[in-house]
Amino acid sequence: MSSRATSLAVRRQPIAESRFPGFSPEAITFLRGLERHNKREWFQPRKHIYEEQVRASLEALVNAINGELAEFAPRYVTPAKKAVFRIYRDTRFSKDKRPYKTHVAATFYLQNLCKAAGPCFYFHFTAKELLVFAGVWMPERDELLAIRNLLAERHEEFREILRTKPLRNAMGELKGEELSRVPKGFPKDHPAEDLIRRKQWFLENTLDGNVITSGRMLPEIVNRFRAATPMLEFLNQPFVQERRPKKLPFMAF
Repeated sequence: MSSRATSLAVRRQPIAESRFPGFSPEAITFLRGLERHNKREWFQPRKHIYEEQVRASLEALVNAINGELAEFAPRYVTPAKKAVFRIYRDTRFSKDKRPYKTHVAATFYLQNLCKAAGPCFYFHFTAKELLVFAGVWMPERDELLAIRNLLAERHEEFREILRTKPLRNAMGELKGEELSRVPKGFPKDHPAEDLIRRKQWFLENTLDGNVITSGRMLPEIVNRFRAATPMLEFLNQPFVQERRPKKLPFMAF
């Protein structure tokens, strides 16, 4: 077999579970404890456990996911330092003053957008379950309008994507909050009124917590991201910025 053929054969192999063996039992024990004792006095003496057993493993998982995304969704490759969410909660405007999140999360988004904007891939897990997400959660006003305009014009294409068997099997039905009536600026009898009324467009799938401590965690996440890529690429079309060549001094245009 030629070196090129060998390379292609390796590339087509299933995701190797050994690339990420799963989180340690110590990580799960830490998360269970944090859920029961969400206080600084409990966390600080155990911060090293979080850094070594949770945070470091999470970054390794994100790097492994990025390696797979590079093959089928390269624009969503996100460095671990940007992808991983902090464990510290922002309690400034919340009645809930618990200082720490009890789930561990990471997101992968178009790299011309900021972390909180645009349709994205996302996952989080607790000691009990793993949630895998793809879509739009809390769009800003302009973003919301851009997606509604896109769906108004090309709703049939979007519905066709949602009907594909791999996507339905991996992620289920479209979810999200919606308005009781069509928003202003769109006709009430628009054929896409059910899509335009939405404030969120996402798919999510929840898996049992046993997967978190096994080598199955990486392929379970990646296979769902892969299935959801056509939907995410569609929703992100209004936000894709074409890269223009840098203008040099001798260029007349």
